[in-house]
Amino acid sequence: MMLNKPTNQLAKKSMLSQSGLGMVEVLVTLFILSIGLLGVASLQFVGSFSNADALNRTQAVFVAQQFSERLNANAMSSDATDGFVVDNNYFDDEIYNFGNLTCAVTDASPYECHCKAHPAAIANCQTGDCNSAELAEFDGYQMSCAAARNNPNAQISLTCTDKDLGDTDLCSAGSIHEVIVSWPVRNWQGNERVLNSACNTTPTDSNDCVVVEVAL
Repeated sequence: MMLNKPTNQLAKKSMLSQSGLGMVEVLVTLFILSIGLLGVASLQFVGSFSNADALNRTQAVFVAQQFSERLNANAMSSDATDGFVVDNNYFDDEIYNFGNLTCAVTDASPYECHCKAHPAAIANCQTGDCNSAELAEFDGYQMSCAAARNNPNAQISLTCTDKDLGDTDLCSAGSIHEVIVSWPVRNWQGNERVLNSACNTTPTDSNDCVVVEVAL
């Protein structure tokens, strides 16, 4: 006659036959988890760069378009030829990027230093009458502030492909004006940027830019 083992002995044998997670399983789990977290951190890093680039480009497009509209609004009849031109003072590099201003606080950003209050050296054409040269200087100042507002490293410039070098206009009627807003960039994760030659004149330059062409 076969006797059944006591119930408590069967339960004890079942418990002894089970085994928990070993150290190897724990280490493998931690390794897989760390790889996943590194992937998430990498995505966040790439996303932060992409967001910064997108913000800089959006702001640069806005500034360049606004400046081109000001050029059209402030164009005047040329004394030398038929057509419209802007004042020669617009092509003075000193009126852009606060080149004609000084800042008493050395560690302040350009916007904080020059744009919080209107400088006395620049005629305020919003509150008083300005001649064409003063208006050019005023536009250069305001557009420099707009460029530096969100990106302190942004630079703005105006150049001209003059179609008639024999007249007194630095940018003759019908010539192409180029508004350029540029800012420094760097490569990341081994990706080499294709740089625009309009804002990278030397091999050591690494700038991105927005270029808007205007013909008056």
